[in-house]
Amino acid sequence: MYNQLEGKVVAITGASSGIGKAIARNLSKSGARLVLGARRMEQLEKIAEEIKGSGGECAYIIMDVRHKVDLEHLVNTAVKKYGRLDVIINNAGVAQVSRIDELDIDGWEEMIDINLKGVLYGMAAAIPVFRQQQSGHIVNIISTAGIKIVPTQGVYAGTKNAVRTITEAFRQESDGTIRITGISPGMVKTDFANNMKDHATRAAISEKMEQLAIEPEAIADAVLYAISQPADVEVGDIVIRPARQN
Repeated sequence: MYNQLEGKVVAITGASSGIGKAIARNLSKSGARLVLGARRMEQLEKIAEEIKGSGGECAYIIMDVRHKVDLEHLVNTAVKKYGRLDVIINNAGVAQVSRIDELDIDGWEEMIDINLKGVLYGMAAAIPVFRQQQSGHIVNIISTAGIKIVPTQGVYAGTKNAVRTITEAFRQESDGTIRITGISPGMVKTDFANNMKDHATRAAISEKMEQLAIEPEAIADAVLYAISQPADVEVGDIVIRPARQN
């Protein structure tokens, strides 16, 4: 069977841990050439070295999706090193969980800047390259938090639902030469809770993740499925979560 990913160039944000790292490993095993971006140098270098040590092709840059120029650098690195970009995976994300009336405005701005503007910056960097090539695939990692709304996750879910809306709007606007997929993970075993400011909330979510969460490789498999389809097939939306998650 023909490997649709052999030689494809894929850029991934938030690639140093969790879902991003699992995606990188999975795609490398399928023959993709990778350009990884993340903020944490040590972790990014480690996954890049692992991929290269296994015979994969990989470049990486230290970047922050809050800065538009960093996404441009990620895309330009792919084009400069490999001559093209086939897929961009907007994976970087953050959650600050609190009641809205607690007015964690700093947390709101962090989530808007990373979860929403960071995705838009990634799309804005990649679309001109995809237009020139007359092909390309955008994958936006969203969340089931935007599907089932619960207290304390209102702003987080709001940023994710904004990405869901933008993803579907772009799908309708595109003539098919640029495909787009939204993937909404449920509870996944990552360091997702580590950056939460409230210690009690962080501990409670971490405990629930231990009991319920699925491995990040499950999300990586969904990404692989979506981007391995023939050019005339678009997988628009995938929801993947633990079977026991409400």
